[in-house]
Amino acid sequence: MVYSALSHLDCSKTGRRYDADLVQGVSEAGVPLLARYDLEQVAATVTPADIAARPADLWRYHEVLPVRDEAHVVTLGEGMTPLLPLPSYGAAIGVPGLLMKDEGLIPTGTFKARGAAVGVSRAKELGVTGVAMPTNGNAGAAWAVYAARAAMTSLIAMPVDAPSITRAECVVSGAELYLVDGLIGDAGKLVAAAVAERTGYQEVSTLKEPYRLEGKKTMGYEIVEQLGWRAPDVILYPAGGGVGLIGIYKALLEMRELGWLKGDLPRLVAVQAEGCAPLVEAYEQGKDESVPFPDAHTVAFGITVPKALGDFLVLEAVRRTEGTAIAVSDADLLAEQAELARKEGAFICPEGAACMAAAKQLRASGWLREGDRTVVLNTGAGIKYPETVTVDVPTLAVDSRIPFPSAG
Repeated sequence: MVYSALSHLDCSKTGRRYDADLVQGVSEAGVPLLARYDLEQVAATVTPADIAARPADLWRYHEVLPVRDEAHVVTLGEGMTPLLPLPSYGAAIGVPGLLMKDEGLIPTGTFKARGAAVGVSRAKELGVTGVAMPTNGNAGAAWAVYAARAAMTSLIAMPVDAPSITRAECVVSGAELYLVDGLIGDAGKLVAAAVAERTGYQEVSTLKEPYRLEGKKTMGYEIVEQLGWRAPDVILYPAGGGVGLIGIYKALLEMRELGWLKGDLPRLVAVQAEGCAPLVEAYEQGKDESVPFPDAHTVAFGITVPKALGDFLVLEAVRRTEGTAIAVSDADLLAEQAELARKEGAFICPEGAACMAAAKQLRASGWLREGDRTVVLNTGAGIKYPETVTVDVPTLAVDSRIPFPSAG
């Protein structure tokens, strides 16, 4: 059995085939390319039992990942993050079976490490010597770290308001980093112009290369495997560029074709912040694509994407699974971030907290049922966003006493 069953790439709109063994960007139609595999061959040679005997990282699914030679795998041990029950918080919001896929424990502290691991590995295999991208912070940090691991160079541009720790991650790993006085789209224009003038670089912006998506889809494989090769009823995902949600949907379809997953697919929920909700607006208006969201701003900085290249794929995934799209306020998501920490001891990122707020609201509206087995994606560690918590506590003199707690 070959290490990867990668067959070819498809245009996500026209279905036109592209050679997977050439460095590729978007299709001629200007939309993402999707990796395709010989799933018949995989089904004939690999079983879930085989998968279970492999190391607990995302490369356990290597037949449906694009790296052809294991020698080209660039890894920091990413994958197989825990699927944690949230009994106290779940009971409080009326969803006692609530589960959280905690990506805060992955290398670099966010799910972006999945896309970086697979994207950098495949770029290295294809002879790319430098990667370049705009980022809201965490993706750039992850790609910079994995590029360093692969002995590749990296060019990163991020909005000046991006989380400061992500700047440090880029700098410490040797990336060529620039801050841009604007949004991610503005950074993207600068990166595209720079790549056009450089040799050996590939632009790896969201969905402008095919393999970040393949790393992200492993979240879907893991969720199903962790549930005994059964799908949950609902998956909530914070959607900016939406790559993770697109990837999870792709994984679900692949597993069904492989015979590893039976029955209905989970209802997929795209969660956004009210300050940047182009996908929610498009969903509510019955449109297949979004329009740029004006004056985009939210404390959940990772999902501040005014217009996603793959918006039509996110909307397709939501509609075909009978899911929904919902926007929550910054005040609500910050409240749920604090509430979850108090009830479960889990300090999650604001994007993950947006999904908690969405779950609470969807349960209140009746869309989410009490008995639904529901999985919320926490896409990163809360400690990467210290500015989301106000610390206002007493300072004691060394000769003072700690007061006895009040009854209230």
